[in-house]
Amino acid sequence: MRRRVFLTGLMGSAAFAAPALGFDVTKSDAEWKKQLSPLAYAVLRHEGTERPYTSPLNKEKRDGIFACAGCDLDLFSSATKFESGTGWPSFWRPLANAIGTKTDRKMGMTRTEVHCRRCGGHLGHVFDDGPPPTGLRYCMNGVSLAFKPAKA
Repeated sequence: MRRRVFLTGLMGSAAFAAPALGFDVTKSDAEWKKQLSPLAYAVLRHEGTERPYTSPLNKEKRDGIFACAGCDLDLFSSATKFESGTGWPSFWRPLANAIGTKTDRKMGMTRTEVHCRRCGGHLGHVFDDGPPPTGLRYCMNGVSLAFKPAKA
């Protein structure tokens, strides 16, 4: 019986560590904590959510690129940003080869979680209630993003 409990615990630990595997940018937990603000760390590394209407990026209207706050990978163009009324920066399409997704069954529902393809940082979720042309709403935590204004 002890062996089964040990192996189950070991497999559970491996599953918990799995998100870090296979990403181009990997850091220790201590390195992430040192680099990120406490809120950004909670969201990017532990799939947290910032409170709605708290991110200055929600009102960002300039031309530019929204990048991952963890690894600086370009994720979304400002040309695809729209006001969703949800309180989080929303986009109708990511840049090519920028994101990954996985099924999220937390909170008693099934959603599609969006993460940075390069570092695995949690960005938010994608829903099918967005505007044309995709009909998608990439609802992102502003603290997961860094805005890079277009050069004039």
